Amino acid sequence: MGCDGGTIPKRHELVKGPKKVEKVDKNAELFAKWKYCALTQEKLKRPIITCELGRLYNKDAVIEYLLDKTAERPHADIVSHIRGMKDIQELNFTDNPEWEGEGRISKGDRYEDMHCAMFICPVVGLEMSGKHRFCYLQKCGCVFSDRALREVKSEICHKCGEQFKAEDIVVLNGTKEDVEKLKQRMEAKRAQAKKTKKSKKNKVAETVAGVSEFKEKTTSGPDSQGTCSTQEGSESTAPVPAPVPAPEVAGPSVSSGSSIAKGAKAAAASISKRSYQEMGEKSEVFKSLFTTHTSAKRTKDQTSNWVTHTPYHF
Repeated sequence: MGCDGGTIPKRHELVKGPKKVEKVDKNAELFAKWKYCALTQEKLKRPIITCELGRLYNKDAVIEYLLDKTAERPHADIVSHIRGMKDIQELNFTDNPEWEGEGRISKGDRYEDMHCAMFICPVVGLEMSGKHRFCYLQKCGCVFSDRALREVKSEICHKCGEQFKAEDIVVLNGTKEDVEKLKQRMEAKRAQAKKTKKSKKNKVAETVAGVSEFKEKTTSGPDSQGTCSTQEGSESTAPVPAPVPAPEVAGPSVSSGSSIAKGAKAAAASISKRSYQEMGEKSEVFKSLFTTHTSAKRTKDQTSNWVTHTPYHF
């Protein structure tokens, strides 16, 4: 039965109670959210994107999911709300100067913080390791800490200068309550976009119908006008007066007017075809521009005997 050699067993060795539920370290869970992709559980590497619910992903992983949604993935439910590239936003992080990278060599001669974050807040300097609350702006994608946005209140981005509103602030890796609020905001935004798109389609259909009716009226011709007038005359008892012919005016006929217009066009074309040389034959000002003109020639007193390379040197 055991207990040889004078050993005395304890109660927990003989009586086995219920197993204790293993508790997950909250700090480790938060750190993993900020360090690993929510879809593939791989380490985050640039370019890093986020969705309207504030989760972090690797861009290549989300693109692969959008290209083939039928493939089986362990965490596909997390990205089921992403319909296309319009539903994601690339983030603009600020590097942490103390971060030395994954490939650093540890010599053991100094203290190394294993929870050192890759990025920090550009305003306050807090590390993005999960201990502090961080947000991003939907307009530009810049990431700041919640403390910076509360203490330095402004409607202009502190990093790139883009204007934003309070509705454009989205919490990254928020709590369940934050995710529910963001989900409601996302659904309301998509419903509003769908409604505006439907109203635009209705307006386009109305304009097309109006244009088609106008074309039908214009292309109906005089026959349709005559029928309309006869219908109106049948309804009303008053007789419709016959059109009075316009008096003939003495003057050139239509054919003569067209011939005059053609002659004027031909004259204008002949004038435009005249060259500058023909115009210069009648204009002394135009001739004076050239060295062959008499005003450009010099007398014997103005010339010198020793200059032979150019006859126009003064």
